[in-house]
Amino acid sequence: MSSVEMSLSGKAAIVTGAGSGLGEVMATALAMAGASVIAVDQNANAVESLASLVGGNVVPMQADVTSSIEMGQAVDLCADRFGHVDVVVCNAGIGMSSIRADYHTNPIKSWELDPEVVRRFLDVNALGPFRLAHAAVPRMLEQGWGRIISVTTSLSTMIRAGNCPYGPSKAAHEALAAIMAGDLKGSGVTVNVLVPGGAADTPLVPGAERSALIKPVVMGPPVVWLASQESDGITARRFIANEWDTSLPGADAAERCSAPIAWSAE
Repeated sequence: MSSVEMSLSGKAAIVTGAGSGLGEVMATALAMAGASVIAVDQNANAVESLASLVGGNVVPMQADVTSSIEMGQAVDLCADRFGHVDVVVCNAGIGMSSIRADYHTNPIKSWELDPEVVRRFLDVNALGPFRLAHAAVPRMLEQGWGRIISVTTSLSTMIRAGNCPYGPSKAAHEALAAIMAGDLKGSGVTVNVLVPGGAADTPLVPGAERSALIKPVVMGPPVVWLASQESDGITARRFIANEWDTSLPGADAAERCSAPIAWSAE
């Protein structure tokens, strides 16, 4: 079955950073496939608009991934509203443009950074996913099934000059996903990474030639397949959304656009 035809009816998901960009696309795709979705973002208006547009199976929630309490509340809300927590998409993040809008033409040197800025990136991009998974995994283990989908970045971006602290914070997220996949092996809870496959047309990439950027819509089909039971047993992989072939059955498309998680493939 193609991932664009797949039904997620009965599944409940949480998507962070759902108010715009990749998160908005993934939350919408999951909901359109039949999943009930807690759409989490700091921007309450953005997720409320998403819920109004998509329909009743999207519940907006204003929350900050830097708060363990609020990530726990997101998991509790999902369980209370839908009876279970099946999928968490760890997507919320901050990029280099939050430091300097012209970072791509005027690179920031690592020694120029305020340590508190570095701490903020790690808090959002690395600890944020940990907090959500920390709250969700016990429920997933109890039910014997679950999905953790981590949105990191291209491996080359993690070590590119001028890309600190974004690169290191995303590398930490990828390493966390790899470790969790090993910790959860055989439990029915899988952990995989999903990335666009290059710079995506989102607010995190300002001032670029928009036509040259990957469109966020590519994230939809693979996130639906990863959230489905068809992906049972598939764990510790990284998927390149821009290489997902929607004309193929989901399992074939997944095989063609994936490699081992983290750095073992390069």
